[in-house]
Amino acid sequence: MSGNDNPYNNSFGQMTATANYGAAPAPGAGGYIKDTTTAGFAKDVIEESRNQPVLVDFWAPWCGPCKQLTPVLEKVVNEAQGRVKLVKMNIDDHPSIAGQLGIQSIPAVIAFVGGRPADGFMGAVPESQIHQFIDRIAGPAGADQAAEIEAVLKEADELLASGDTNGAAQLYGAVMQAEPENAKALAGMAECMIAANQYERAREALAELPEEMAKDPAIQAVSKKLDQIEEARKLGDPVALEQELARNPDDHEARLKLAKIRNVEGRREESAEHLLYIMRKDRAFDDDGARRQLLQFFDVWGFKDSATVSARRKLSAMLFS
Repeated sequence: MSGNDNPYNNSFGQMTATANYGAAPAPGAGGYIKDTTTAGFAKDVIEESRNQPVLVDFWAPWCGPCKQLTPVLEKVVNEAQGRVKLVKMNIDDHPSIAGQLGIQSIPAVIAFVGGRPADGFMGAVPESQIHQFIDRIAGPAGADQAAEIEAVLKEADELLASGDTNGAAQLYGAVMQAEPENAKALAGMAECMIAANQYERAREALAELPEEMAKDPAIQAVSKKLDQIEEARKLGDPVALEQELARNPDDHEARLKLAKIRNVEGRREESAEHLLYIMRKDRAFDDDGARRQLLQFFDVWGFKDSATVSARRKLSAMLFS
């Protein structure tokens, strides 16, 4: 699901954005690594550890194992992409903090969390152990990226709902670059294509998906929406259908067609009212087809959509009153 074969990988407005999920800046350039002093320890370590874990590397220029550990430690901290920060303290120049913490040999790395020492290790340990130490202190790396991706998807959904199709497409595209098989992002991208009347491209984007991805509710909802659009395009002129209903309000066939057309136009409340009208007049029409059609709309609109909530309330009152 990546590369030039993918329809959603093509240009869509400004859909060339990338998402740098916690990309690490270079050390010493406002990044995750800095030196501190006795005077700066409270701000650099105690206060900062209330935002994210801070590792303090106690070292000295004459210490051979320190020279082995420090470059590996810096590498792993940068790879952690902001899950932790590293603060280095030269104990020759600033011995008091190490003395207060009872550090008697170096290198020593102490992790501060929430303003307090939480864990630590001594000696030039292997890179793999440093990764394990950071995972133990800050949690697995995937958790942070997953939370960021969910936040990006939520923002993209809000942009799409507000009519900013290109802005939404940029964010969905960025998520697809980070997670090529993210079903919510692909469904959102297809929605952007639909909003731009690019129905064939939307079909292509949803074609030949892995079975598990194809079963995702978001993907299925967009597929049903495309089916509804395709059907509605064959139902005739909505103006002619309105005129027919003005002459004969109980032409349920014309009303059902108009409901389907209004749905794909985004006029959901009006579409629902047409179907509810048919139900009030003749539940037997098309073997209760108006109710079945309304339930299909609910599947596409979503459980929390305002049109779904309103129509479901009216439907319940009609069925159970």
